[in-house]
Amino acid sequence: MISQSILRDVIIPKDLENLADFFREYRIDEIECTIPDMHGISRGKAMPPTKFAQSTATFLPFSIFFQTITGAYIEYESKDYDTEKDLCLIPDMSTIRPIPWAVSPSLHVIHDLHYLDGQPVTCAPRNVLKHIIGLYQAKGWNPVVAPEIEFYLTKRNINPDHPLEPPVGRSGRQSVGNQAYSMMAIDEYSPVIDAIYEYAESQSLDIETIIQEGGPAQFEINLNHGDALELADSVFLFKRLIREAALRHDCYATFMAKPMSNQPGSAMHIHQSIDDITTGKNIFNDTNDQPTPEFYNFIGGHQKYLSSVMCMLAPYVNSYRRYVASGSAPINLEWGHDNRSAGLRVPNSAPKARRVENRIAGVDTNPYLAIAASLATGYLGMVNKIEPSAAFKGEAYEADYGFPRELRLAVAEFDDCEEIREIFGKQFSGIYSALKEQEYDESMNVVTPWEREHLLLTV
Repeated sequence: MISQSILRDVIIPKDLENLADFFREYRIDEIECTIPDMHGISRGKAMPPTKFAQSTATFLPFSIFFQTITGAYIEYESKDYDTEKDLCLIPDMSTIRPIPWAVSPSLHVIHDLHYLDGQPVTCAPRNVLKHIIGLYQAKGWNPVVAPEIEFYLTKRNINPDHPLEPPVGRSGRQSVGNQAYSMMAIDEYSPVIDAIYEYAESQSLDIETIIQEGGPAQFEINLNHGDALELADSVFLFKRLIREAALRHDCYATFMAKPMSNQPGSAMHIHQSIDDITTGKNIFNDTNDQPTPEFYNFIGGHQKYLSSVMCMLAPYVNSYRRYVASGSAPINLEWGHDNRSAGLRVPNSAPKARRVENRIAGVDTNPYLAIAASLATGYLGMVNKIEPSAAFKGEAYEADYGFPRELRLAVAEFDDCEEIREIFGKQFSGIYSALKEQEYDESMNVVTPWEREHLLLTV
């Protein structure tokens, strides 16, 4: 059997005509054709390369978007759903990459979903983000983002009733918390970190930095800034890549927003700026290197509308456990210069790199929807010329909570905001709201250890 390593440093052609020859030369075994579902989970089909090279139609059922995170299907009034209508997989050949953890040479391609008449499926998360980017482009703008991915490594956990624990490192000991930016903490799990680097290089995914975060065996990967769709694709790929690197070394990687009690949660901070398509210059910075009205309006849009898209930035019941005043996550939509306690931070930078960091989103989000939600609120702020509050001085935890503190309230705000539902469209908004309602109801069937400990023999 030929090893997957044969694809290292090989340039993979992007057109099907040359791909057929490439498949034969490198004896490619399998092609994975995937799409991100509503949760950001990779779903799709695997096929032999000869089938893929024929470019014949491949389909997935419309019901793929009606599964909750538990795998249950929601009740939804839709003829297309009831009949399991076919959706056509359309490959984005710019995303073709090797699968470095595969046993034999295999490739992965991200796809879009279209109806049989060629129209895009508007509820598909990748198409949702494309739609928001299209709104920017119609104004002559190009959104630029840089996500930060936080995650924990844990010991294998096959019993969900047992709390998660950090894995044993190379010293033979488990990691402890409060070691932010420690190089020794990174070295402790260097085999996993090295595997992440190896896989990322194989898939041509750029890493700017890797740091140790505040929790035990909690890490953050910062990605270089770039095109919003390409960076969403990168986060989508990185989540799987990091999990595979962890499994290779007998541990788990988790992207739960709050996997451990009394430890920091995991976020996906989103740095955002907007370039003028014609000039390539950052529209947040004027010719005198001062903030522009668009910069302030972008922040104003975040402050007005981010609360209405919280169900996309914090999509599960567990997501809201991050937002506690004693934690490291923000609790409101105040903004400030170089203020990490605020939900909206303006980082230190050269004027030409002026940007807004959304610190609200958890890493458990679907990256396509989180980036789309963040950009959509900024867009509404700019087109409606919404003014922000004054920059917050001091510790923003002293201010009031500024967004919903549980999933059901977040869904209600999403349902009540006409501007947000309009910009995301009727189909997506209806399906997404129904999914989150059912997931909330499913979670209410579970009795937690806290309830057993404090209520069992007390109330």
